[in-house]
Amino acid sequence: MAWFFSGEEIPSDTYLLSGDNAKHAKVLRLRSGEAVTVVTPQGVQCEGEVASVTPEGVVLNILGKQPCTNEPDVFVTLYQALPKGDKMDYIVQKCVELGVSRIVPVLTDRCVSRPDEKSLRKKRERWQKIALQAAMQSRRGMIPEVADCLSLRQAAEETKQNDSTVFFYEMGGASVKDILREKPKTIGMFIGSEGGFTEDEASLMQTSGAHTATLGKRILRAETAPLAALSIIMYQTDNFS
Repeated sequence: MAWFFSGEEIPSDTYLLSGDNAKHAKVLRLRSGEAVTVVTPQGVQCEGEVASVTPEGVVLNILGKQPCTNEPDVFVTLYQALPKGDKMDYIVQKCVELGVSRIVPVLTDRCVSRPDEKSLRKKRERWQKIALQAAMQSRRGMIPEVADCLSLRQAAEETKQNDSTVFFYEMGGASVKDILREKPKTIGMFIGSEGGFTEDEASLMQTSGAHTATLGKRILRAETAPLAALSIIMYQTDNFS
């Protein structure tokens, strides 16, 4: 079944897929009578079928509506130190599939990748498109936001709003199981770039109230660590059942 996101509520029994949604529907070669799901910004899952394909878009008959239950019951924000090359594309795609709710690129001392403001805007636009495509493929109930890039100090200040912050540090720390014994509603998770975090950065995060965590004795690649960490968090919060 094709899965789409609307930018508005769907109050009536018909809906027109237009713009990029219509282009995607036509790429999928949707035909009259085929089942389609559209999720609204309010998380309402609208089940429908294709009524007709027109030059203006794809007309749907809406057959039923219900709350989308595909979302985790914890809101996880990934604070990801910028890795080299196109690794961030992969991280965004896979973390959206795994259930992340928000992704914040972060510049740290050991980031090799240091794009200027104009390049960051273009990268963010691409990452947001990747997040949309991954959300459609994995049938999410919302499109995770890729936020503006922050410094580590800015990210540390922002994450104080979360119920719990998990700072994954290659020099060791507590297990996620111990940190998340009492299930929080909002979690911030910090992952380093290829060179990891400096001691000063680790001290900054600890001062900010973050829990230092470990992913075990092996050192994972920059693009592997966020997937492993997010999977552990989802498992520990009963979102992999």
